[in-house]
Amino acid sequence: MKLTKLHCAVLTALAASGNIYAEEAKKQPKAQIETIEVTATKRSESIQAVPVTVTALTGDSLEKLGVANFDEYVEFLPNVIFQGTGPGQNEIYIRGAATSQTNIAVSSVQALQPSVAFYLDEQPVSMQGRNLDVYATDVQRVEVLPGPQGTLFGASSQSGTVRLITNKPTHDGFAAGFDTGVSSTKGGDMSNSVEAYFNMSLSDSVAVRVAAYNDHQGGWIDNILNVPGQGGYEGSAVVISRISGGALADPENTPVTAPKNDALVEDNFNTANYAGARFGLSYLINNEWELLVQHTQQSLDTEGVFAYDPNLEGETSTNRFIPENNNDDFGLTTWTLEGRLDHLDIVYTGGYLDRDINSTIDYTGYTNGGSFSAYYVCNYAGVPAGEQSCADPTKFYKEQTSTSRTTHELRLNTSAENRWRLTAGVFYDSQELSTVGQFNIANTSLDGAYDFTNLQTKLKGNDGINSDGFNTPFSSEISFVNDVTHTIDQVAVFGQLEFDITDTVTAGLGARWYQIEDSFKGATSTVDVSSRLKAFGDGSDAALTEYFATTTTSASEVAAIKAAVANGQLETDLLDADGTLTVDDIIIKASIDWKVSNDVMIFASYSEGFRPPVTNRVGGGKAKNPEGAFEKFHIPVYSTTDSLDNYELGFKSTLFDQALRFNATAYYSKISDLQTSRYDPTNISFLVFTDNVGDAEIKGIDGDFSWVASDNLIISGAFSVIDTELTSVNDELAGIAPAVGSRLPYSAEFSGNLQAQYFYPLKGDLTGYVNGSINYTGERLASMTMDAYVNEDATREIYGTGSGLKIEKEADVYAGVNYKDSNGNTFAGGRYIQESYVLANLSFGVTNDEWKAELFIDNVTDEHATLYIDTQQFTPKVLSNRPRTIGFRFSYDFY
Repeated sequence: MKLTKLHCAVLTALAASGNIYAEEAKKQPKAQIETIEVTATKRSESIQAVPVTVTALTGDSLEKLGVANFDEYVEFLPNVIFQGTGPGQNEIYIRGAATSQTNIAVSSVQALQPSVAFYLDEQPVSMQGRNLDVYATDVQRVEVLPGPQGTLFGASSQSGTVRLITNKPTHDGFAAGFDTGVSSTKGGDMSNSVEAYFNMSLSDSVAVRVAAYNDHQGGWIDNILNVPGQGGYEGSAVVISRISGGALADPENTPVTAPKNDALVEDNFNTANYAGARFGLSYLINNEWELLVQHTQQSLDTEGVFAYDPNLEGETSTNRFIPENNNDDFGLTTWTLEGRLDHLDIVYTGGYLDRDINSTIDYTGYTNGGSFSAYYVCNYAGVPAGEQSCADPTKFYKEQTSTSRTTHELRLNTSAENRWRLTAGVFYDSQELSTVGQFNIANTSLDGAYDFTNLQTKLKGNDGINSDGFNTPFSSEISFVNDVTHTIDQVAVFGQLEFDITDTVTAGLGARWYQIEDSFKGATSTVDVSSRLKAFGDGSDAALTEYFATTTTSASEVAAIKAAVANGQLETDLLDADGTLTVDDIIIKASIDWKVSNDVMIFASYSEGFRPPVTNRVGGGKAKNPEGAFEKFHIPVYSTTDSLDNYELGFKSTLFDQALRFNATAYYSKISDLQTSRYDPTNISFLVFTDNVGDAEIKGIDGDFSWVASDNLIISGAFSVIDTELTSVNDELAGIAPAVGSRLPYSAEFSGNLQAQYFYPLKGDLTGYVNGSINYTGERLASMTMDAYVNEDATREIYGTGSGLKIEKEADVYAGVNYKDSNGNTFAGGRYIQESYVLANLSFGVTNDEWKAELFIDNVTDEHATLYIDTQQFTPKVLSNRPRTIGFRFSYDFY
């Protein structure tokens, strides 16, 4: 996976909380660590004076570290995780608070809200399932705040907040610069990038700044010829029949047509291209007030996939059968008015985000398993056993999603010189996501195949909420449609008070009241989501009977749903009669810090974070196989709020005349009603939905240091020790989720890194330097569902070979159900293991005050790290880092 510059910046910001300038190393008798100003508490303070855990790195330091164009700085901070399937399709997790996210094909309609908020300057730009992938150009600094930040930053700041702070227009005159680079990846294509900026004062009161970029990232994954029986895809009537409940009379002798990809065979087909620009205007109204307006426009275009098939030879090969692409465009306009009124600093800020996503995804794997697989690819109804067959399973998914988000915040700060200091404000946020997802999954060309052709005209209730699917049917190849508009409106009032008890001891108290309204409207080909939620919101027997009478739900199932609502098994209290979900609450934060000396501070804090509920499309649905954990099971109407309570104790120190900075934090987090995405391969009728898996605890220690070992050598590093544990599991997930005492997914028990920067003088005003870094990430578990053995069995049946991935066995019987593998043995429960890895990078350069030239080698040892195991289509795919990459970059600044 090629990481964006934002990813690189975040990882390095967390890996090294401070560095020195090369110029300082040359000019000062004793080099010192750079002082960084941050706005983590929504007022500007030194990073070492803020009584919370926060790491940051300035844009100058990012450039000196070579972060701007690093291809493979994968997860270079121990307590931050990037998990996903490629550019524009990733989630961020901090401090082990991770869970299974919905697969990308339905993330627009059924994903969890992020647990880590991402801000571009003052604006939250997080999005469910697909965080905004902003290319980090012309950056002032990156701030990362681990732990709950909900009192100041809101709903998605449950386990942390990442803030990308851009350079603003300055009134100091003209400045400009550019940065360009080219690189070659082992076994892959060339990559190249160019960035440029200029700043100009148009008058004494008006200044503008423009930054533009284009980054082409060459591919390294090969789409090879599908050869059934040699690790390639062939499909299996056996596994189709078995998982389908014996739908095929004679699966051993039922012919299977393997898909062909001859026309799509291509080397290095996973390309990505970022292109965009940011425009800023600053207007000094008077000596007290300033207006800033900025607009960022970006397009991200990818082709191919960024994961390989482990069943194929090598670690860069895959079999795909549909041309795949992802086009992700956004425009963000922001405005900030700030000034001083008497003794108060006033800030009003707002923004409008408009994002459009158009994707085509190979969905062939979806037809390999699950209860309806025989419907999708085989004929069997009324067809003699000897004549049954399974056709070419090649399928696809197309998505068109439009998102808009409007935010407003008004806040005030009292003077930083006061003994008591107050930050208070009001916040409004309105998000609307409209999506039409078209699925080609059913094969209607065979005799006896299930007839899906009429479903495309049955968008019930809210027919054509985003499309005209009812009156103007989709093309005949489309057999399932999601047509949904999801609106989230939030209002909040927040405040944080700090009081100096003594000259060295300060106490703080913060709180946030919020109210969120979640409206989920629309339909699928088979479910009228709007009417379903209205019926549950009404909750009466009459309303439920009236709705389900329009469906094919049996009378006994309707009675069971009504009984589940009556006895509280199906919670519906948060829905009103219109089907709108409303939740409100108050969260708090308290802290105390002691400045032991000018160089050492100790602090302790308690903070709360949360994620709002998530509405399910098919609430009330039951399992096709109602055995074991699925007996009397009903899909929840919505997952409830999950909350995180965090206690931490930390210290910050700057020692030896500011030559050594060492910070560390110990923390304990308790998560209640942890949300997760659910999808059981033996019950495909579930579709995808969200649920609350139970409770969890996280204990850990974060530490980082920066040491000016000499005037020419800086050494920095970071480490993280995390112990995660499920402390309770909901009864309905027993046997599906890991048992009590199991680890949460994706987090290594130990990880750490080291960096070294050595500067040496050359002739004239030139300085040479060498940068080196090494990163270790420990073993991690994939997913929140113990379905690895089920997926591994499907892999062997479909490809003729296993994946070769390691599995940690966690239960003797999966889901408490008597499902059998191809040898007749009951499936065990377990999760795939994402094995540990070590990554190393080197760079060599020459610089002066105006230009820099650098040669870099990323992934020196050509390590193929397992960053993420994707099981969203029944067989595992492995997302890995870019192979060894060697490149050159050059930058020049005009002043």
